[in-house]
Amino acid sequence: MSLKDLGNVTYFRLNNEINRPVDGQIPLHKDKEALAAFFEENVNPNMMPFGSMTDKINYLIENDYIETGFINKYSQAFIESLAQDLKNENFQFKSFMAAYKFHQQYALKTNDGEAYLESMEDRVMFNALYFADGNEELARDLAKEMISQRYQPATPSFLNAGRSRRGELVSCFLIQVTDDMNSIGRSINSALQLSRIGGGVGISLSNLREAGAPIKGFAGAASGVVPVMKLFEDSFSYSNQLGQRQGAGVVYLNVFHPDIISFLSTKKENADEKVRVKTLSLGVTVPDKFYELARKNEDMYLFSPYNIEKEYGIPFNYIDITEKYDELVANPKITKTKINARELETEISKLQQESGYPYIINVDTANRSNPIDGKIIMSNLCSEILQVQQPSMIDDGQNYLTLGTDISCNLGSTNVVNMMTSPDFGRSIKAMTRALTFVTDSSSIEAVPSIKNGNDQAHTFGLGAMGLHSFLAQQHIEYGSPESIEFTDIYFMLLNYWTLVASNEIARERQTTFVGFENSKYADGSYFDKYVTGQFVPKSDLVKDLFKDHFIPQAEDWEALRQAVMADGLYHQNRLAVAPNGSISYINDVSASIHPITQRIEERQEKKIGKIYYPAAGLSTDTIPYYKSAYDMDMRKVIDVYAAATEHVDQGLSLTLFMRSEIPTGLYEWKGSATKQTTRDLSILRNYAFNKGVKSIYYVRTYTDDGDEVGANQCESCVI
Repeated sequence: MSLKDLGNVTYFRLNNEINRPVDGQIPLHKDKEALAAFFEENVNPNMMPFGSMTDKINYLIENDYIETGFINKYSQAFIESLAQDLKNENFQFKSFMAAYKFHQQYALKTNDGEAYLESMEDRVMFNALYFADGNEELARDLAKEMISQRYQPATPSFLNAGRSRRGELVSCFLIQVTDDMNSIGRSINSALQLSRIGGGVGISLSNLREAGAPIKGFAGAASGVVPVMKLFEDSFSYSNQLGQRQGAGVVYLNVFHPDIISFLSTKKENADEKVRVKTLSLGVTVPDKFYELARKNEDMYLFSPYNIEKEYGIPFNYIDITEKYDELVANPKITKTKINARELETEISKLQQESGYPYIINVDTANRSNPIDGKIIMSNLCSEILQVQQPSMIDDGQNYLTLGTDISCNLGSTNVVNMMTSPDFGRSIKAMTRALTFVTDSSSIEAVPSIKNGNDQAHTFGLGAMGLHSFLAQQHIEYGSPESIEFTDIYFMLLNYWTLVASNEIARERQTTFVGFENSKYADGSYFDKYVTGQFVPKSDLVKDLFKDHFIPQAEDWEALRQAVMADGLYHQNRLAVAPNGSISYINDVSASIHPITQRIEERQEKKIGKIYYPAAGLSTDTIPYYKSAYDMDMRKVIDVYAAATEHVDQGLSLTLFMRSEIPTGLYEWKGSATKQTTRDLSILRNYAFNKGVKSIYYVRTYTDDGDEVGANQCESCVI
């Protein structure tokens, strides 16, 4: 039997039987039967055999499946030893979905698609060897972290590491456009190039002059941001890796931009085809001032980017709207438009009901907690990347007069369930930091100089987490309870502490820091002020017990770290970010990201196959009460959990709001006996998130009466 001839298989049928209760019970054993059948009928007969790991590697190199460079950094004896160590771990997938996803999407196959060339152990080994860059001790540590499923590299890294025919290791990119035709043209080219090599692209259009603004030397007027959006959408549609994947992009606009209404209207279901954007995602950057004006039900003024740049000498993205608002209103040289803030807030909610868009970036919140000199102006396709950027200046020859800094995203996730059993939490995080450092060090996007420049200067990555709900349920802790919030607080404090320790060690070893370290709050020590008080320690008996086997830094440990960082610096400008995850969390057999599950038995529609069912990890009679669907949960509980993590995350967290079109009675006290979801519900929740210090809101996903979901993700690089 070959992988192209799988007619008489039983595993899909067995998996589907999970969805047929027997005597009122979920037959979870059917998933184990499906898993066993999948290996017996699919994997084992189609795995190409080799006498040794050396034979396998030689075959893969000779047939151009893997690169030789990273293999040659190790001895044959070491590789054979590492392969045996991984085999001795006796790794087992825990669900049919996990095994199916790995072998369908990640395992290397022969060119003709007839046979598998990699097991999970092989893919882990090639990742470990590749990221360790010749360091045998680190390779062993990384192999242990990955086969124990404490660490999961992001899909581009895990999939491509070591392969000779591969895409980039990075997940996504962020670029900004300045207010001139050269920048627009260069940015379109950048979008084409970045979409070609993989990953979603975030684009800030806030600097562009509004529709109707004057154009120097011409009698006509500017067309605004909407035609530029259409150009980008067409670019992503064209640059789709030869049809293998849909190019994906998100455009961001400041809520005080004069084109904000027409920007939002491009996603309306009844929008004219000339302006409607079908595949492009929308995001809005929202300064504090908007929340204040909406709360007071006051009018708001939208300000001309053209006039602001002319008056202040800086692009619109870099003006502090909240601080300068009254001054801008009073300045007669600034063209402005008046609308009602609350009406705009309602328009945003209407659109989120219809489409799930726009994403919301609370840009002042992000900048208040930002320890880096500079300004955060936008985010990425999944709203978790928040880093400072500098604009580029481009001449008529498309040459850079000033080379700015744009962003590439180097991502990975900890698995909360398995990290809590790590024999050495700190050593685990240090190994992960080294792996992600290799990704940022080896990334060189020559086609987009501003991306390369930003990466070369900042050495950033985003380590996050998955499986929070799985861990809480298996510990019989309700998601959103005080204990769950306290646990999240301590877990992310530890991620922050150990990534800081690791970054400091690398800076000391290399005698190098990220560019601009000396102007950061790390350099003057003020970043550590809240930590040296000793307040971030477990307080409840339950959480103390959960962390009893792990080192918890005390005030004196934070003070020692502060002194070390002030003395030797940090190698990485940014270290933490929580992506939404997706297929990669199935392989890890845990809930995605840190949000709640959506279904106890999740139903996924797979191309050409039909439905596959995935029972929540650890689902049992004991844990069922703790696996409440996100759609049946008060979203304020989810926001509270994210706010606890946000305290320690230097970038952002991809927070999705899960709503029902018919909201369960009693879920939100302001609804009384009403159940139909309204724009007011979304406005209240957005304001609640803002007041809790949440930096960004990703999709609003609405579960409708007919079982459909409004708001579906397009960025596979962050999500899987």
